Amino acid sequence: MEINEEVQRVKQRFSIIGNSQALALAIERAVRVAPIDLSVLVTGESGSGKEFFPKIIHQFGARKHKKYIAVNCGAIPEGTIDSELFGHEKGAFTGAVSTRKGYFEEADGGTIFLDEVAELPLTTQARLLRVLETGEFLKVGSSTVQKTDIRVVAATNVNLQEAVAKGKFREDLYYRLSTVVINVPSLHDRGDDVLLLARKFASSFSENYMTAPISFSEEAKRVMMVYRWPGNVRQLKNVVEQLALFNAGKEITRMDMMDLLPASRQTDCPVVASPKEMSDHERKLLWQMVLGLRQEVEQLRRELHGDSPDNTQSPVVTTAVDVNTGGKGMLTPYPFHPVIPQFETPPPSHPASLEDAERDAIKAALARNNGDKKAAAQELNISPRTLYRKIKEFGLPL
Repeated sequence: MEINEEVQRVKQRFSIIGNSQALALAIERAVRVAPIDLSVLVTGESGSGKEFFPKIIHQFGARKHKKYIAVNCGAIPEGTIDSELFGHEKGAFTGAVSTRKGYFEEADGGTIFLDEVAELPLTTQARLLRVLETGEFLKVGSSTVQKTDIRVVAATNVNLQEAVAKGKFREDLYYRLSTVVINVPSLHDRGDDVLLLARKFASSFSENYMTAPISFSEEAKRVMMVYRWPGNVRQLKNVVEQLALFNAGKEITRMDMMDLLPASRQTDCPVVASPKEMSDHERKLLWQMVLGLRQEVEQLRRELHGDSPDNTQSPVVTTAVDVNTGGKGMLTPYPFHPVIPQFETPPPSHPASLEDAERDAIKAALARNNGDKKAAAQELNISPRTLYRKIKEFGLPL
């Protein structure tokens, strides 16, 4: 797919880096819906860049000269969220010393972006539904109906259909919000964009902090390509900036990269995507990594046992024949496994699931921040409320 000029202009205007088709389709969809005053739901994993799309919709729509307000629903305590969104009257509750406008009143005529909309309490969801259906709302402590003309763009990393099935999200609100859905691809699904972003982050860090630039070895690039990146673009930026700081002026090796990637609980190896999630290109890259590791293990075994190259046979990989190519000897890294000599180390275990990766990422963040949940939530780019929910969901100690 050839990226059209309008999408290129949007990318330049909002400093969006990447050439993947999935990203281009998401941007094109945002530009298409921008002039039409419909509610939009932006979906995608945490850290994938969902926050760019409400801005694109606002700037390319008829409301661009009006206010744009972004609200993180997960960061507002449940007891005050109605007041924040819809305002309150003086004396409505303890501490309400004066009348206050809410976001829906402040942004009248403009656009409001509700990030982490799945975190809204059910009572607030009912209030939001009324705004979407009639444009009407009540301030907390008031009986006077007020009107607002506002466009709502919501975003979530939660599967709202599953949340509806579990009774955690209103079905009628889901259909009101999801008139148009824009799915933002995860970093793992964006192919070579990983390398483009890594180079950009490394270059920006070097320029901003006047450090010697770093470069990436081919092996390090392969690691970046096959790693699952559960934290998406923000995780990649965090890793690259650490590498740029502590390895200034050096070429980043595979081990440099792997040292900074969270290990899975089962394998003590960086989490990669499952084979079903991988493209053929990614499977080849993964097998190149595995073969390289096995060759290094064999070399280390020879050195430890004092074997000479003359009497020790190097690992041999037999070429697997793919029946789909007419038996022309194509090496197929998956699912047909090449024959590899058995070394003294056990073969690598199966890659961890996404749920395990998420659990381990949370545990690692809590450990790095000495149990400080607020700091861990900031590092993971999720709200404290979401972090608490995940901790309970995974059965981690509070």
